[in-house]
Amino acid sequence: MVPNRSMAGDRNFTSMKIFVLLGISEDKQLQLSLFPVFLGIYLVTLFWNLGLITLIRMDSHLHTPMYTFLSVLSLIDICYTSSISPRMLSDLFRDEKVISFVACATQWLAASWMGQAECFILATMAYDRYVAIGNPLQYSTIMVPGFCWKMAAGALGCGFLSSLIETITGFEMNYCGPNVIQHFFCNMPEILSLSCSNPFIGQMSLFVIVSIVLGGSLVFILLSYGFIAASILKISSVKGSAKAFNTCASHLAVVTLFYGTALAVYMQPSSSHSTKQNKFLSVFYVIVIPMLNPFIYSLRNKEIKEALRRVLRATHLRH
Repeated sequence: MVPNRSMAGDRNFTSMKIFVLLGISEDKQLQLSLFPVFLGIYLVTLFWNLGLITLIRMDSHLHTPMYTFLSVLSLIDICYTSSISPRMLSDLFRDEKVISFVACATQWLAASWMGQAECFILATMAYDRYVAIGNPLQYSTIMVPGFCWKMAAGALGCGFLSSLIETITGFEMNYCGPNVIQHFFCNMPEILSLSCSNPFIGQMSLFVIVSIVLGGSLVFILLSYGFIAASILKISSVKGSAKAFNTCASHLAVVTLFYGTALAVYMQPSSSHSTKQNKFLSVFYVIVIPMLNPFIYSLRNKEIKEALRRVLRATHLRH
């Protein structure tokens, strides 16, 4: 591939039109053995998240704010993993994993959009739990369907805006030298390291946006749970306290997994962990977590289990 040459002021520069992804591993045998594993994870992710969305839509008992946000989270997880997994699976069979400049920018935009939207929707779900536990008498008045959908749309909109800023800032730079991305997808930190121009603006833009979105949403969640904890402590009944805590347990588990891995991937200096460690964390972050989320919300949730029984019973009676 011959790079495109053009002019910038009085000096020549070389504009890179393709990137080469390094992939999961350079070991061909390992790549082939990983294919059925990652394919299985991707199919299970699609099945469980689509199944959860369908169940929530079919059962009227689940038409509540909590399950509205859960269905949006499932949709985000489907889009998030689908922005990376299909390409990664096909790359496992390729010796040279070439991706065009535009395709690379599009992949990052989609993945970043969904990742940041997940931060906002998890913060929204924390607020929902705070209102439900801290102000139960006014819950149905505050969390009306219109307001819930506006919050969900706001989460998606804010995620898109912040990811668009990242993408424009990062990909408008000059790329003229090495074009091998040390990753299995178009990850902005690795892409910025290939820039021939000063990457400071792109790196600072990425750092500021990730800090605001990731850090800001996490602080909001922690504050919400601080108020939730204070409300639970005021409940005199042990049974009532346990019930209130159980409604938050699944969300807390998802938050811990998501933010713990995200902070390890994006908020640590690149020198603090190796490329292999970074890839492992990224696999967990963008491929495994979207599969785990519906399991976490379904396994100990009596309402979802009862809804599934009702839907299966109704389907059986119809036939």
